Amino acid sequence: MAGTDQLSVVFSALADPTRRAILAGLAERDATVTELTEPLPISMPAVSRHLKVLEHATLISRTRSGKWRASHLEAAPLREAAEWIEGYRQFWDSSLTRLDAHLAAVQAAESGTTPPEPSPQTPIDAATDREEP
Repeated sequence: MAGTDQLSVVFSALADPTRRAILAGLAERDATVTELTEPLPISMPAVSRHLKVLEHATLISRTRSGKWRASHLEAAPLREAAEWIEGYRQFWDSSLTRLDAHLAAVQAAESGTTPPEPSPQTPIDAATDREEP
């Protein structure tokens, strides 16, 4: 595994598209290994190995009912991963705002008009200050 902390284990498990497909299926309903294997182009033992990785990452839990063993999505670790990514939203929102302001300035220069005033709710002023020599 890539790391030993829980967030690293979750992201490592999510890195595989087959495991993400399994999670998407489990988001709709609980399923057995046989049911999870049907839409996938891999064998049942391969699906079982993916389930063990997801179970280790606490992204799923498994219960036994008679001879059937169903897998259940455990969404709490996904929330932790989403919150970690959300911390970077301000960075990319700011980058997009600066790009939007730059494109408006370029279009205004090409058309000979005055660029629109930046919205007071955006951090354009700080970005513009950095671009000046």
